[in-house]
Amino acid sequence: MAIHRRYCFSLCYMLFFFMGLSWASEKSITDYNAKQGMEVPYGRTEKERRAMYECWLVKYGKAYNSLGEKEKRFEIFKDNLRFVDERIKQKRTYKVGLNRFADLTREEFRAILYVGAKMDPKRRRISESGESNRYKFQAGDVLPEAFDWRANGAVTAVKNQEQCGSSWAFSAIAAVEGINKIKTGALITLSEQQLVDCDNPSTLGCIGGLADNAFQYIIDNGGINTEVDYLYEGAVSQCRQKKDADVIVTIDGYESVPSNDEKSLMKAVANQPISVAIDASSTAFQLYAGGVFHDPDCSTSNLDEAVTVVGYGTEDGVDYWILKNSWGTGWGENGFFRMTRGVNMCGVATLASYPVKG
Repeated sequence: MAIHRRYCFSLCYMLFFFMGLSWASEKSITDYNAKQGMEVPYGRTEKERRAMYECWLVKYGKAYNSLGEKEKRFEIFKDNLRFVDERIKQKRTYKVGLNRFADLTREEFRAILYVGAKMDPKRRRISESGESNRYKFQAGDVLPEAFDWRANGAVTAVKNQEQCGSSWAFSAIAAVEGINKIKTGALITLSEQQLVDCDNPSTLGCIGGLADNAFQYIIDNGGINTEVDYLYEGAVSQCRQKKDADVIVTIDGYESVPSNDEKSLMKAVANQPISVAIDASSTAFQLYAGGVFHDPDCSTSNLDEAVTVVGYGTEDGVDYWILKNSWGTGWGENGFFRMTRGVNMCGVATLASYPVKG
């Protein structure tokens, strides 16, 4: 098997070398042409598309149960390749590529990750403190021009929710991991699976939930277990709380950032990682491969994916947020992504909240 894979990689490298494409060093098979200022070839030959598909299968270890399924996926792959070619030609602030979701239609992608399970603010539990002025931006506030909690050791490794709509749990846990590190100095990887299994009925396990409800569960339960004590399974299982675990991280409460207020969100992020929800339903987001994502057509109210803001900055005059996703490191910028700051892009400032500790 190892010999076969090495042979496939060698063959793919040769194919893309002669087609003027880069295979070895780029996440997107089509990036080389764009970087060299070359026209992206429309009218790709079927042979070229087939070669790209075979190389993509090897890169992502894809295997299908039947030839029919493989050919069906090839047709979808070609549609996504066409989308990538079109977007590269448009020279946007972000790039798309043939990532691990390139054999899925938009509808399949949304179904597999339960993107589209709306995060309705009306379902939020109201904490005692509710929307808080803790991070309300005030005249005279001076904030860092750029900040990144990854560089400050408050962000754990990117995780993978797999085929489970548990982004709400990953978003909440990332925020709790962050504030715990800030307050105690210990960066501890915590359990999303405990939330998926045990936070009932306020959340729906693998078909959606809200970070606020996850925070409330952690308070009611007296803490949350470590990931090692309660491993992720990617499916709802029977709740198996371990209150006697060696390490249980606690929080004291949770609050909301003033809605649609990105100055206040910026102030909040400068103090701790923040849980937010966005509209992640577009094909462009599915195939996002880096850069500052900007889609004026995405919604600021139909939110379907929970993520965590871990920083912000500016590149070439474009202000952006830095966010941690839970789709593994094979998506985006090693599992993270950047998004335009200052225009409530995809609803990033609509439903922001954070845990309180100490």
